[in-house]
Amino acid sequence: MDNINIVAMGGGTGLSTMLRGLKKYTENLTAVVTVSDNGGSSGILRRELDMLPPGDIRNCILALAETEPIMEKVFQYRFTEGSLSGQNFGNLFLAALNGIFGSFEKAIEKTSEVLAVKGRVLPVTTENVELCALFDDSLIVEGESQIVQRCKNDRKSIKDVWLNPRNPKPYEKVIESIYEADILVLGPGSLFTSIIPNLLVDDMAKAIIKSKPTVIYVSNIMTQPGETDNYNLVDHINVIEKYLGKGIIDYIIVNNQKIPSKILKLYIEDGAVPVKYEKNILSNRGIRVLEAPLLKILSGTTLIRHNSDKLAEVIITILKKLNYPTSCHL
Repeated sequence: MDNINIVAMGGGTGLSTMLRGLKKYTENLTAVVTVSDNGGSSGILRRELDMLPPGDIRNCILALAETEPIMEKVFQYRFTEGSLSGQNFGNLFLAALNGIFGSFEKAIEKTSEVLAVKGRVLPVTTENVELCALFDDSLIVEGESQIVQRCKNDRKSIKDVWLNPRNPKPYEKVIESIYEADILVLGPGSLFTSIIPNLLVDDMAKAIIKSKPTVIYVSNIMTQPGETDNYNLVDHINVIEKYLGKGIIDYIIVNNQKIPSKILKLYIEDGAVPVKYEKNILSNRGIRVLEAPLLKILSGTTLIRHNSDKLAEVIITILKKLNYPTSCHL
């Protein structure tokens, strides 16, 4: 796979989870990360230092890092006392380098060098953007964290999303990576707050359509309260095609592993259910659906995540179907 360029696009925990598996197969891996997060530690640094939110970027850097385990613990350390309470060390490290070099892109580059990152991590845009959403009751909400809260608290459906300012310029290296990509992976991650924001950046959808990489969508295992209530897999695809264009997605990867009943019950009580899908409907639209046991329960918790290694294996299976040489790394 040394000559195969893979671009993975998203945000949140889903993208970093997938990267941990993919890095075992190739270094020609680029993570394109949304920068609309305005909550928590990232939101504070964004407001007070006028910088891009570092949280999702940090998680992707750590996912691709080839360094001592203690370094990951340090970069993920969150202070619990004093004026730094709630702040993450890795975010502060990126903020410090941003101040030293006067460039968030340079801060990412230097952090990647320190942590011996395999591949690249790129912000989708370097402009200061806010995510906006129109809900089904006609209310407009600005700010990613505010949108998520309204989805959870009021269980209102999102009808449309956009960035403010509209059509921000993409980071030039992102467009370059899209045109060089053989494979583009969307997700896993929150539909409206992790995946779609990347497609709202100017020329992003156009570049994907024109460059024609093989596009893979990794389906979420569960719906998200408010944000995707009652959404099946076709609904997810319809939303993505609204912003990307029809007929662009080639493959969808879905989990077919049974969720333990006790954990499933907790999710249902919180308003989340497994994402349902019908292969025939998607196949009729020219999309190939690959099923696999992808479930992972985070140790010591009841949180459902994708299994990094198994997800990567399915993506490699797709590369084999496309006759890309993968045997040297398997």
